[in-house]
Amino acid sequence: MPDKVLTRRAAIAALLMGAAAVGGQAMVPTRRMAEMRGAFKLETLVPSTFANWRVDTTAVGGIVNPQTEEMLNRLYSQLLDRVYVDNAGHRIMLSIAYGADQADDSVQLHYPEVCYPAQGFQLKGNRVERVETAQGGIRVRRLQTVFGERRYEPVTYWTIIGDQQSLGGWDRKIAEIRHGIHGEIVDGLLFRVSNIDRDSAQGFAVQDQFIRDIVAAMAPGARRQLAGLD
Repeated sequence: MPDKVLTRRAAIAALLMGAAAVGGQAMVPTRRMAEMRGAFKLETLVPSTFANWRVDTTAVGGIVNPQTEEMLNRLYSQLLDRVYVDNAGHRIMLSIAYGADQADDSVQLHYPEVCYPAQGFQLKGNRVERVETAQGGIRVRRLQTVFGERRYEPVTYWTIIGDQQSLGGWDRKIAEIRHGIHGEIVDGLLFRVSNIDRDSAQGFAVQDQFIRDIVAAMAPGARRQLAGLD
């Protein structure tokens, strides 16, 4: 099945590349999606209180970014890190990174399965799944990471290239070409949630509930930009 999926995506990419080639210079991207969106702040797009969740103002040192601060500032136009807690005491670490220009290879999104090991984490699991919400499905990547046999951190993330869900590879290329045909230079966003839980299945279940709740609480425009859902 994975081979068939890859073949189908490769065929779509080939068709889109062919369409772009036929268009020639008329299809050279010139409009930056970041500018078309207008000014926005992640802090206002992402609700701080929703369902049973609220920002945990007492959290100290919860989120570990698998990249140096210098690199984060170079790669991304905006960053949002928050720790949420629900009424049962479950804590979720949310990290959102937004890059305004994904046409520049030097500042493209960096993926957690590469960045976590680079910072000393062991990668124990890596798979693609789908989280179903009332507003639609989100294709996500699940990582099981551990640091020093002490910090067990299951991670779920997705990325949005332009307005489309993407997990890199062909997904990313297809999104870039689709927008490029319309003359658009794509921006990109990485949406990552994680928690500290030795039981990864339990950790992912809590993350899924958080994802469903936060997606439902977003305004429609924010939902499209942050999750690729209408």
